[in-house]
Amino acid sequence: MVGNFSLPLIVVIVLVFMFLASAIRILNEYERAVVFRLGRIRDVKGPGLIIIIPGIDKVVKVDMRTITMDVPPQDVITKDNVSIKVNAVVYFRVVDANAAVIDVENYLYATSQLAQTTLRSVCGQVELDEILSAREKINIHLQEILDRSTDPWGIKVSLVEVKQIDLPEEMKRAIAKQAEAERERRAKVINAEGEFQAAQKLIEAAALMETQPMSLQLRYLQTLNQISAEHNSTILFPIPIDLFKPFLKLAEKL
Repeated sequence: MVGNFSLPLIVVIVLVFMFLASAIRILNEYERAVVFRLGRIRDVKGPGLIIIIPGIDKVVKVDMRTITMDVPPQDVITKDNVSIKVNAVVYFRVVDANAAVIDVENYLYATSQLAQTTLRSVCGQVELDEILSAREKINIHLQEILDRSTDPWGIKVSLVEVKQIDLPEEMKRAIAKQAEAERERRAKVINAEGEFQAAQKLIEAAALMETQPMSLQLRYLQTLNQISAEHNSTILFPIPIDLFKPFLKLAEKL
């Protein structure tokens, strides 16, 4: 009798164990479970321990962490008709697990395709110089468009960054020549400004010496001192400048 009753009991215990194993689910802190019962959504559960009805309830897990998605290089023709390749990276996360499962078939694939088309569209509306110099502005514009488009899917796009811009070889050479010409232009402007400032200082010094004749004489003696220090074999005979004044006045009269 004991042997006859032990077999059904073991079967019942095994069935109960299998039922509990199928009914009990454990979700991590960053996971949520969208529960469908007979095809209709019932609730969003988690994290922690949840219980479902096996065979009746269906569970779809959703990761709530920030996802980093690479946007592959896209062929873009800019507003000024330059062909380039641009790739980017998108940071987003699910904020509404219910909408991410019900309102879109595959939110990862949908976000990836939307990011690619948006990247081509935005970069095609601006010129190459703006893409190279105003990358932060383009990043913000891309983030706003993607965030607005994915909001009905329960997705929040927090950041979009353009990673790399590949230019044609002829365009790289043209940009290098432009940069070299710009550097030469700046050097000439700086040199001209230096000469202009030096000329202004000389004019001011000449005007000052004209009011103080003695300063001119001191400058003359200082110049003689410098020449004698540099050329020790040279003999100099300083002559007062006043001796030349009669000749200068005579030259003015003539």
